[in-house]
Amino acid sequence: MSSLERMLGVLARLQVAQAKELASELGVSQPTVSRLIQEAGERVCRMGQTRATRYARTRSLPRLGTRQPLHRISETGKVERFGEMHLLEGGHHWFTLEQGRSWLHLPEGTGALFEGLPPFIVDMCPQGYVGRTFSRQHPELGLPLRLGDWNDDHHLIALAVHGADCVGNLILGEDSLNQWLAHPREPTDRGIYPELARRSDREQPGSSAGGEHPKFLTFSGGRHVLVKFASSDEGAISRRWRDLLVCESLALEVIREAGIEAATAHWFDEGDYRFLEVERFDRVGERGRRGMISLKALDNEYIGDMGPGSSWTSVAPKLQAAGFIHAEDARRMRWLDVFGQLTGNDDRHFGNLSFLETGEGRLRLAPTYDMLPMRFVPSATAVVDRPFVPDPPTARTLDIWPEAAHHASLFWTRVIEHEALSDGFRALARQCREALEALRERLPL
Repeated sequence: MSSLERMLGVLARLQVAQAKELASELGVSQPTVSRLIQEAGERVCRMGQTRATRYARTRSLPRLGTRQPLHRISETGKVERFGEMHLLEGGHHWFTLEQGRSWLHLPEGTGALFEGLPPFIVDMCPQGYVGRTFSRQHPELGLPLRLGDWNDDHHLIALAVHGADCVGNLILGEDSLNQWLAHPREPTDRGIYPELARRSDREQPGSSAGGEHPKFLTFSGGRHVLVKFASSDEGAISRRWRDLLVCESLALEVIREAGIEAATAHWFDEGDYRFLEVERFDRVGERGRRGMISLKALDNEYIGDMGPGSSWTSVAPKLQAAGFIHAEDARRMRWLDVFGQLTGNDDRHFGNLSFLETGEGRLRLAPTYDMLPMRFVPSATAVVDRPFVPDPPTARTLDIWPEAAHHASLFWTRVIEHEALSDGFRALARQCREALEALRERLPL
């Protein structure tokens, strides 16, 4: 076995090592290690500078090689080189920031080692209702049909080859960047929304079961939008979904009135469907973009709060203490958590809250989205109205509970009064408001 092969074997075992460690393992001098590293070329990644330099063995993927560039799109649509991601053995990744500021708190020219995919890459990956058709749309990549069967390498291949329209403002790989440069988004007229809905239904039949909204992405009226839809047939399940789309627009409206940013959403009926058009806050005009990261990705990498008993309320002060957000955004997170519970939103998971980059090394809370009474989502076969029990305040929410409860009551009132909603759902909303008002009267707040 050659000295180079021995060194590569040691790196595969240690995963990350400094030159002195390699010299000790191989029984050679550090100048010899330096020569072997140079001889290894793309098979070894150099991480860091001077005495802190570490080395790792790289891994190579079809069509990607061992490294991929990352570009960032500004709010004005300008492209700039952001950094480079190196693929390492053991599923690790080394990211080097080449230009600009980032919430990662990395000076230009420095990098960070991640055990899995970096958090800003995780959010870009195909996911949910929209992402499940990716493999069928791009069969040449040979990716598993089910997203649940994908590993990190599958995600990287997808992003680097067909990742021109991901969440946020980053584009991985030259292929995806070239697609974005060559193919501006064609505008869509609302009149063809019914056909887009039918096409989406054909691609994913029955996928609204289990609480997931059928949806598609498009560019309409000079805005990038996510469009949710529900059939206008008279079945109980479709009727409930139509009610929930209106409820989402009402909830976001009330949140804005409370002084908290929320996504702009408009519902309307067209053809055989009801649509809810939600403006994407990670897009600016036709070509501009904003950087964002979900609470899920941020917590998974840096905080580790997600799990049994965790909530937006529990993680908010930890994000503030770690320097990611300001105190006011931590307060807003707790407010939204309470408002969500008091309006029947049982789906307040960490993927349903996100943050925007500020350019100042911190994050700010992104506009609220996916806020609706998910407690009343139908099952695959029936509408089941589960009991609604509003939670009283706790020591962590006592300061914001009265205001959040006031706006939750306002939400239920608007649902009750909205003529586009079914009589059955308005009656359900009346019960929810009565339960909330009974709790408010009982508490000395």
